[in-house]
Amino acid sequence: MSTKTVVAIGIGAALYAALSFIEIPVGPNTGFRLAIAVISIFGAFFGPTAGFLVGFLGHALHDAFFYGSVWWSWVFMSAMLGFFGGFVQLDKKFDPLGGVCNKLNMLSMYIWSAVGMVAGSILAYFGDVYLYGEPAEKLFIQITLANICNLVVIFVIGIPAVALIAKSRSKSKGLVKEEE
Repeated sequence: MSTKTVVAIGIGAALYAALSFIEIPVGPNTGFRLAIAVISIFGAFFGPTAGFLVGFLGHALHDAFFYGSVWWSWVFMSAMLGFFGGFVQLDKKFDPLGGVCNKLNMLSMYIWSAVGMVAGSILAYFGDVYLYGEPAEKLFIQITLANICNLVVIFVIGIPAVALIAKSRSKSKGLVKEEE
């Protein structure tokens, strides 16, 4: 892992932890968190390992500071979102830091993020029910609301942010050299 990626993981985890305090509640311990966009952005730029660690470390830090204890099952939900969201890097034509991000890449980011949420939801559900003894009905509601909120945040903030950054780093920028 490069130094650049390690630094990005630290910055991403800190941003996720800090931005998680900004939340619009929609259900029991569930809401729209702008911080979710951070996971998808860092996963897209730096790959699955970085996405996993940004989600894992950022969520664990937030829980530790905000709740005084860490809900590991939900930490893994965020980590899975970042891990699978980073799979967009498997497309060799995708290079947002080099200015390359097309509509197919954006669709891929959304699909991989959704797959990560499914994997994370399974972990969160079984972790909360079997490790923490939470009622299954409550968890179903929480996970459903969390996934809806996360998909909206990724669609409205995460993916457009990656596309805008890629566009700003585009080499051509639409300029054409005039002949003399």
